[in-house]
Amino acid sequence: MARTIMIQGTMSNAGKSLLAAGLCRIFHQDGYRVAPFKSQNMALNSFITEEGLEMGRAQVMQAEAAGIQPEVRMNPILLKPTNDTGSQVIVNGEVRGTMSARDYFKYKKTLRPVVQETFDSLAADYDIIVIEGAGSPAEINLKSDDFVNMGMAKMADAPVLLVGDIDRGGVFAQLYGTVMLLDETERPLVKGLIINKFRGDKTLLDSGLETLEELCKVPVVGVAPYLNISVEDEDSLSERFDRSQEAGLIDLAVVRVPRISNFTDFNPLENIPGVSLRYVKRPAELKDPDMILLPGSKNTMGDLRWLRESGMEAAILKQAAKGKVIFGICGGYQMLGDTLHDPFGVEDGGSMKGMGLIPMDTEFTQNKTRTRAEGRFQTLSGDLGGMSGAAFSGYEIHMGESRLKDGAYPVTYMDDTVSGEAKEDGGYCKNVYGTYVHGIFDRETVTNALLRSLAEKKGISMDQLAEMDYAAFKETQYDILADELRKNLDMKKIYEILGLGGRQDA
Repeated sequence: MARTIMIQGTMSNAGKSLLAAGLCRIFHQDGYRVAPFKSQNMALNSFITEEGLEMGRAQVMQAEAAGIQPEVRMNPILLKPTNDTGSQVIVNGEVRGTMSARDYFKYKKTLRPVVQETFDSLAADYDIIVIEGAGSPAEINLKSDDFVNMGMAKMADAPVLLVGDIDRGGVFAQLYGTVMLLDETERPLVKGLIINKFRGDKTLLDSGLETLEELCKVPVVGVAPYLNISVEDEDSLSERFDRSQEAGLIDLAVVRVPRISNFTDFNPLENIPGVSLRYVKRPAELKDPDMILLPGSKNTMGDLRWLRESGMEAAILKQAAKGKVIFGICGGYQMLGDTLHDPFGVEDGGSMKGMGLIPMDTEFTQNKTRTRAEGRFQTLSGDLGGMSGAAFSGYEIHMGESRLKDGAYPVTYMDDTVSGEAKEDGGYCKNVYGTYVHGIFDRETVTNALLRSLAEKKGISMDQLAEMDYAAFKETQYDILADELRKNLDMKKIYEILGLGGRQDA
């Protein structure tokens, strides 16, 4: 069985996902077969594996850092919030239903054997498993039947590194308070403390670190810096949403709907010199972009209603009337049609009018489409004609089926690599385009064709924009992450905690 180490945090967004990814990269660089694991993930960003199973994107990112293919064993339970009190429950990649928080709390005790079996299976295939917790282990109201934090650490016999976020303030109270709220069986599992997101002179922390170690009886194994690197974030706590950015030579605006999902679709467009990618919530923030992007949504009808009530729909329709390029993905694509019907109550039930930009009707079905796809863009007209023939790969996750009407044309043709079926996808009319394929922009050929089309419309030379290989860019980011953690964490001590203290070059 694999050696194990677990990253837990004093709160959500303390940096657990990123630190786990960094350790995966370090262990991979050091020659170990390493895999990530998170028993239960709550997020609206998800991914479809080669087998057509659904998992959280945080573990996909960590698997990439570990140099392996993501698989659903790395995240056996995924909760996708549908509203403020309920979530779709996905177990081993397949939907079990939608449950209220109270109903799931009762149901989850039946999932403990699933978590144990899945973890044991994964651990049998690797040298090291890096486990990520969720939220905080000090949520004393949620400890019953826990298999996410200390309950998972006990199941996996995993030593715990507890992470506090100094950027939010009160990091000493975070760490000490969390340790003190653990019970007598849990506290000995904490083998190291990490202060994360530090900026400034670390020597100013020394006296505080000494006192913290005395109080907690646990060593501080590192002070990790605030890192400005670009890797995929786990959920909508993402700091990228709060970035203030001036419009670039090519300006892209993503509409930040309340139930935004899979916003990682737009990450490949973020770091290209000369290109700005802005997340906007209010009509005044939209300004005059070169393209408006409508993202996926876990509640398409609810988010379309929000667009209407906030005035964003009117602002988008005004831009569309001016001939601006509009591009929707999954739920964002569904919003662009004429009507949305929900006869089975998959979302809000009933019917509602769409934005009317693509002649198309969408009906929500009870069966979820989960698959991967390889294909090419059709011969397109309009301002994105330059994307015609560009090859892409990606995946689909949706509950609805859309039917094009006269005046609309499919955007892509592709092969469903899970079922082997060949099919057309998406729809467009004039300068409004949409697709069900997540990850559509991940390939360099697609991104460059998109930017070339927008630059041509604007009269800008592509020489003013830098082309980027997104896959290669991500690899450099994982290496930077590993390098920074090696400098700022006591890797020799961490290897000792793992039971691999013989490594002298850590």
